[in-house]
This record gives sequence, C-alpha cells and structure tokens, in this order.
Amino acid sequence: MNNLPPCPQCNSEYAYQDGNMYVCPECANEWVQGTAIQGLDQQRVVHDANGNVLQDGDTVTVIKGLKIKGSSSVVKVGTKVKNIRLVEGDHDIDCKIDGIGAMQLKSIFVKKCS
Repeated sequence: MNNLPPCPQCNSEYAYQDGNMYVCPECANEWVQGTAIQGLDQQRVVHDANGNVLQDGDTVTVIKGLKIKGSSSVVKVGTKVKNIRLVEGDHDIDCKIDGIGAMQLKSIFVKKCS
C-alpha cells in the first residue's frame, strides 16, 4: 500500500513525498530518492523565528522570556546574544549570555540581528 521509502536517517516509515523530495516528519530529514543521507553531505539549515537563516557567529535577540531550569533566573525579552554556535539537537544554539553563562537555546525563540 505505502510504496514510499523509509527515511535513510532515522528509518521512519512515516516519510511522505513533497514534490520531487521525500520528507521525514520525525527527524525533518529531506532527500531525493537515490541520494545519500542529507546529514552526511550537506549542512543542516537552522532558521530563526522569522525564517532567517542562522550561521555560526551571528548575533541574535531573544523574543520571549525564557525561564532557566533549576534556577529562578530568566533570560529577558530583548537580550542580545553574540557569537552563537549551531549544534545538533532540540536546543540548536550554543551560546554564552552575559550575567547567566553558557546555555543552549531553541532557534524558535530568537531573531537574527541585522
């Protein structure tokens, strides 16, 4: 019944076709049938809350107050974070925030500074 190939990255059976691409809803991998796994031959693209592409070294601004687990501290709206580093995972930004220290952020809670 389902003749679509499984995801080459996570082996999910729930992949679907979008135009000439296949998309995995579980790991967000996109590929063209017959090509190598995307993660091995291309870099992952990370977008901010407005859809701008983020790169290592960018400066971003926090757009939502973020509570810090295990602490009573909060990263306030409008906090500028300089020199970010993109990493794999759910929290895809590694950074140092003045007054707080090293932490990881989700890209959906930041916007790129121009």
